[in-house]
Amino acid sequence: MTPHHVAAVPGFQYVGSELAIFEKATNWKRYWCDKIAPFVGGDALEVGAGIGANTRLLAKNLPFRTWTCLEPDASLASQIHVTGPGIHAFHGTLADLPISARFDSILYIDVLEHIDDDRAEMVRASARLKRGGHLIVLSPAHQSLYTPFDAAIGHFRRYSRQTLAATIPQVLRLRSLIYLDAVGMLASFANRMLLGQSMPTERQILLWDKMMVPASRLLDPLCAGRVGKSVLGVWQQES
Repeated sequence: MTPHHVAAVPGFQYVGSELAIFEKATNWKRYWCDKIAPFVGGDALEVGAGIGANTRLLAKNLPFRTWTCLEPDASLASQIHVTGPGIHAFHGTLADLPISARFDSILYIDVLEHIDDDRAEMVRASARLKRGGHLIVLSPAHQSLYTPFDAAIGHFRRYSRQTLAATIPQVLRLRSLIYLDAVGMLASFANRMLLGQSMPTERQILLWDKMMVPASRLLDPLCAGRVGKSVLGVWQQES
């Protein structure tokens, strides 16, 4: 569908080029989708929807009444071609949505690390939650794993559970805060120490997705969410 253009974001252009490559990481997307499924429903907002790769999976597998894709980069927003009842795409940021817009679920899937003032963004997001609504954040974990790849795609930082929690307003109640993909973390450490490459190849992504992610599905529960290369947090608006 063609995005509805609200107030534009002057000059904003996403610097990353990894979206098309990671679109093929279907096992990984299904993994974290299963983890967030209990917290998604009603009116959902996907912030930083990119080219709609995650939207296609989420809208197909999760219950919702309306699904709003929000993307500040006009060229990416124009590539969101996800159709279906209640699905809408907007070019802009939270500030560009109608002041009355409130949501039951707000998702930041590999997005918050791209935002310079992450704490201010989380304040804005919490103000958009309905009572009982959930704020869901998935981000790359461990600043020690920060590589030229992170810099090349516009990451300001990677998070630990502690630093991610520190960005969330205290008015929200923590529901879950875990690491995912323990096996992938070992591969990331290897890349950090041995390769340091700025962009993984498609072959590497497919190998990780086919071999390591299924292994992490088995290993992560044994680690009780204490080890992984990504961190997933869920908070709830109770007031």
